[in-house]
Amino acid sequence: QVQLVESGGGSVQAGGSLRLSCTASGATESTYWMGWFRQTPGKEREGVAAISGAGKIRAADSFEGRFTASRDNAKNTLFLQMNNLKPEDTAMYYCAATRNRGDYYSMPPARFFNYWGQGTQVTVSA
Repeated sequence: QVQLVESGGGSVQAGGSLRLSCTASGATESTYWMGWFRQTPGKEREGVAAISGAGKIRAADSFEGRFTASRDNAKNTLFLQMNNLKPEDTAMYYCAATRNRGDYYSMPPARFFNYWGQGTQVTVSA
């Protein structure tokens, strides 16, 4: 089993920045891919970015230029730097992981991931 714990969420004004962290523990060999998703009530979970253990990055085009994912394999930690935040970025942000070593040309879908954190809330005010 893998435990994923997100942190770094909070409330910011539009234009501000936040850095989310996700630390994995337990069977960390099952975290070959780690990724970020977000979800608002009544909507499907939306992929943001994912990074493989080999450093491949897959990111949704809609966040290019504002959100950057990074990973510290030695610390089993995934990061998401979010800049120029907008009110529409308000959501619960989830960390996900999988031991699956497949690959996608773009952000893998939520069904690709086996493990999920509890989420961290990001609220952006106008």
